[in-house]
Amino acid sequence: MAPLGERNFRYYYASRVVNLIGNTMASVALAFAVLEVTDDDPSAVGYVLAAHTVPLVLLLLWGGVIADRFGRVTVLQFSNIASAITQGLIATLVITGTAHLWSLVALSLVHGIVSGIGFPAMASIMPTVVPREQLQQANALVSLARSGVTIIGPTIAALLVVGVGSGWALAVDAAAWLASGLLLGLIRLPATPPREAGASAFAELREGWTYVRSTTWLWVVVVGFGFLNAIHAGAWFTLGPARAKETIGEEGWGLALSAEAVGLLVMTLVLLRVRLERPLLVGMLGIATLGLPIAILGVEPHLGWLMVATFVAGAGTELFGMGWNLAMQEHVPDEMLSRAYSYDALGSFVAMPIGQVVFGPLAVAFGFSGVLVTAGIAYAAICGLVLCSASVRNLRRAPTTPATTAA
Repeated sequence: MAPLGERNFRYYYASRVVNLIGNTMASVALAFAVLEVTDDDPSAVGYVLAAHTVPLVLLLLWGGVIADRFGRVTVLQFSNIASAITQGLIATLVITGTAHLWSLVALSLVHGIVSGIGFPAMASIMPTVVPREQLQQANALVSLARSGVTIIGPTIAALLVVGVGSGWALAVDAAAWLASGLLLGLIRLPATPPREAGASAFAELREGWTYVRSTTWLWVVVVGFGFLNAIHAGAWFTLGPARAKETIGEEGWGLALSAEAVGLLVMTLVLLRVRLERPLLVGMLGIATLGLPIAILGVEPHLGWLMVATFVAGAGTELFGMGWNLAMQEHVPDEMLSRAYSYDALGSFVAMPIGQVVFGPLAVAFGFSGVLVTAGIAYAAICGLVLCSASVRNLRRAPTTPATTAA
């Protein structure tokens, strides 16, 4: 719990917790709000979600440039307050009964724009608010909050939607964005060093690309995850529910996902104490376990074994998340960190729709069982290929001393 002794981290952590609570509730409330406005048209939900996702992906790279140029706290605070305004407008329209599909799409588009600008700042702010020797514990505390909110957030949101309506649940999310932005304003950091005179945003974007391309461990993992995320999104999230419905049932699928969340939580508690010395080696070995539940789902799945596999996969996911954040936060120069995270996020997000589109036709053509087993094996094999890079296997934690500070 040492990071909580740092004033800046306390305010940042409080901001993240409040924001996570609001976001978790909004994901449930927005879907019901759209269905209410459009007379239960499920395709309308896709339009609204896509209106948020597309600009987020397109603006990720520029968000990294903006965060490195103007300061992460400033950019993140702007993003949060702008999000509070857009979510507040959506909530007002839904509460007053004046919402239409086009207005929800338009406001979600704006929300996606400000989210794309703010995401790299959020991903890269940690080394500036906590001493370097406490980075692992700080990341674990954020993961702990995320896991806890993921477990209870949807239930609270559902109760709000049923009790007072989806509009008021969205109003809570808007208030959470505003509170998060105000808490960020209490963080005190040194001023961002001035950029070189005449340096354009395009030049800084190229500078970020040059750094990513020349840092072997970074681009190897990002390329690997381009394939891994396509497989996971297509095999697990697209084919998984359909396969579960005909084998273990909807309840069984819910139990399997809950076991994964418990695995995340347990590994987070372990990482509060156990130091990772080779973050990418351990992380890639951990994430390889996600191939196990995919393959088990492909054969005639037994619920008990599937829950064990998803528990292990959840723990492995947290291992990779911690290892990747430590590698980025300790080894990427601070002035380049937001741009590096933006290229990482772009490589991850772009691949996901490909898997969602491709795996359905593959299952129709070759059968669910064969496609899922092949996908599970391929997932683990790609992790092994990433580990063939010595720069990934041998990356160690950066040396620190108790006197080292982020600033």
